[in-house]
Amino acid sequence: MKVISRYIDKQTKAAPLAVFRIFFGLMMLISVIRFWANGWVNKLYIEPKFFFSYYGFEWVQPLGNYTYLLFIICGLSALAVAIGFRYRISIIVFFLSFTYIELMDKTTYLNHYYFISILSFLMIFLPAEKCFSLDAKKKSSDRVPQWSIDSIKLMLGIVYFYAGLAKLNSDWLVKAMPLKIWLPGRYDIPLLGDFLHQEWIIYAFSWSGALYDLSIPFLLLWKRTRWMAFAFVVVFHVLTRILFPIGMFPYIMIVSALIFFDLGLHERIISTFNVILSAAKNLLRIETTSRNGKRSLPMVEMTNSKSQFPHVEHFDDSRARGRIKTPQWKLTLLTIFFTIQLLLPWRYLMYPNELFWTEEGFRFSWRVMLMEKAGYANFKIVDYTNDETFYINNNDFLTHFQEKQMATQPDFILEYAHYLRDHFLAQGKEVGVYVESYVALNGRKSKPYVNPSVDLTKINESFKPKNWILPFEDEIKGI
Repeated sequence: MKVISRYIDKQTKAAPLAVFRIFFGLMMLISVIRFWANGWVNKLYIEPKFFFSYYGFEWVQPLGNYTYLLFIICGLSALAVAIGFRYRISIIVFFLSFTYIELMDKTTYLNHYYFISILSFLMIFLPAEKCFSLDAKKKSSDRVPQWSIDSIKLMLGIVYFYAGLAKLNSDWLVKAMPLKIWLPGRYDIPLLGDFLHQEWIIYAFSWSGALYDLSIPFLLLWKRTRWMAFAFVVVFHVLTRILFPIGMFPYIMIVSALIFFDLGLHERIISTFNVILSAAKNLLRIETTSRNGKRSLPMVEMTNSKSQFPHVEHFDDSRARGRIKTPQWKLTLLTIFFTIQLLLPWRYLMYPNELFWTEEGFRFSWRVMLMEKAGYANFKIVDYTNDETFYINNNDFLTHFQEKQMATQPDFILEYAHYLRDHFLAQGKEVGVYVESYVALNGRKSKPYVNPSVDLTKINESFKPKNWILPFEDEIKGI
């Protein structure tokens, strides 16, 4: 307990948190702009007739054209986080708006969206506004508890290490699946494309990916290997960005890895930011002078170390180092938070079925790009009012992307079946919904997926095993 108490009281300067806050906010702002510019707001959240909800969050729905306003709020709050303007309010607004966007339709689920949500939640409780921010006060200390920086390192370490553990399975290591399916299709990539069909290259990517995820947190923590590890981070994520369309995630992970470096690097980064702001200030002065014909100061003095950004140029160790008291409620909450993060990925052990087949406990467990599933689901409607039977054209209700995701994921299939039941119930028809489906997993031959004799309208979503999914009749060994 004494060791824990000493650690909780340990202090350091706030520069690493400030750098992380700036890059995080800027990356999120760029992500929102990119999402909007590509037309995905309309395509994913306005055009569809039906949205797949997360169990327990069915009340979270797109807001029609007001969804654009939600994205504006998310982007502006990200900018406010970056510059440290009303930081606590801004990060809370960002967390709520981003998480709401994520929960609107699970068709768009990605591990890195979940990562951003829980990371922004964590940042609510970190004093990231202490340095190089509009919130920083002239006479306030720029020192923060060491745990506030280490908590981000721990979160990144969990993501990497659990992703590595998930790769320790026979499909990934022995069969090099699903990379054996994906990589040959990238033959058009300059230089690298000519090698991606060779089996030894595919296995090299597979094994090195697992080794990278398992080792990179420890290599970043150790000072002697830190720069080498960061080079690995850059190479790994640049390669994944070239090979796979995964958006901003590689860049987010690259800049996030900077949190592992010593204080000196972060001070130099902030000094660089300060130089950029000084140059911008001078340009603004020149522009003001040219317009007015006389020298004039800008309206906002952005780089004066004694005004808006009081701790940019000088990290004075002579400041009082009084004990920074961390409230007990905050420590308790963070302990619960990290306990959940450590335990949640193991919930799949409570299910008897093959994880990759039924996906029970698959999401929110850092299982990144581990499987290639393809299939189709044909929905048969039995109208009990007149004993008629007919089949559904899924295109009448779902987008192509939604149908592709639905066809291989049990909770999607069940939710869609209930939607079809409600659709016909509104027309005065009492119906049963049956599914004829086939799914292929990681290069295996397609096999029947849903028990075709089960009326899915009689089954309610729950955390219970989905026994209406037919057995996998194969084994994927590993974690």
